[in-house]
Amino acid sequence: MNYVILDLEWNSAYSKSAQRFVNEIIEFGAVKLDGDFQPTDEFSMLITPKIGKKLSGRVKELTHLTNEDLADGADFLSVAKAFTEFVGDSVLMTWGTSDVHALIDNYLYYTGSRRVPFITRYCDLQEYCERAIGKFDEGNQIGLGRFAELIGIEYSEEEQHRAAADAFLSLKCLKKVMNGYPLENCILKADCEDFYNRMLFKNHFITDLSSPEIDRTQMKFLCEQCGKQAKRVKRWKIRNKSFNADFYCKSCDVKFTGRISFKKRYDGVKVNKRVVRPIEKQE
Repeated sequence: MNYVILDLEWNSAYSKSAQRFVNEIIEFGAVKLDGDFQPTDEFSMLITPKIGKKLSGRVKELTHLTNEDLADGADFLSVAKAFTEFVGDSVLMTWGTSDVHALIDNYLYYTGSRRVPFITRYCDLQEYCERAIGKFDEGNQIGLGRFAELIGIEYSEEEQHRAAADAFLSLKCLKKVMNGYPLENCILKADCEDFYNRMLFKNHFITDLSSPEIDRTQMKFLCEQCGKQAKRVKRWKIRNKSFNADFYCKSCDVKFTGRISFKKRYDGVKVNKRVVRPIEKQE
């Protein structure tokens, strides 16, 4: 099995014809790996933008690219075609899913279809690497540079935020942690509608207490001292997308505040509950 680690750079631009902003891809950078995760080939191409004629100041600052640099680039579909041949039947890997979202966005703009032909199997390296070191938290994802520092990989800040350099830094991170978690657990079948529905699904918190997606049995809290179920003594109030209420344990004569949130994800509802105010003895 071969793998391709891809990194993209893009410039947000407003399309009058589509009447929306598009994260217009301006650079592809990738490294191909064999079954032992050794580099066997590289890919690097610039794209001349068609939607946004000028790069934003932030993109210029991060990438050190100029409008003149991109003037000699190819068009998106030509680069995408060349990259499709480069990928072949390899598993595509990116650091986080934002690059996949950008690809879908560009294919939708240029072809009218959200299908990306070179993604047949996909691995989110950010999730994999975080799981490999026991740091996976969907609500607090770790950026590539920060993760490299976290695991002791040195890199030049000047070289980053260019597609090929970031692809190789992703490879260094992968190789350093890859024995910490089964890689196959993070490889998704991507040539199906389920993959695109999953990629494009927007996670959100459920803040309507009457929603049928809320499991009310989860809204019970146990006393941390005796383990018995405590009685809710105040109504639920929504705060910071979480439900909060005061509870009282008669056995221990203590009062505490319980907080619970329900986050709707593509594959279900994630429940997070905790005591947010230390248990105090009643006066």
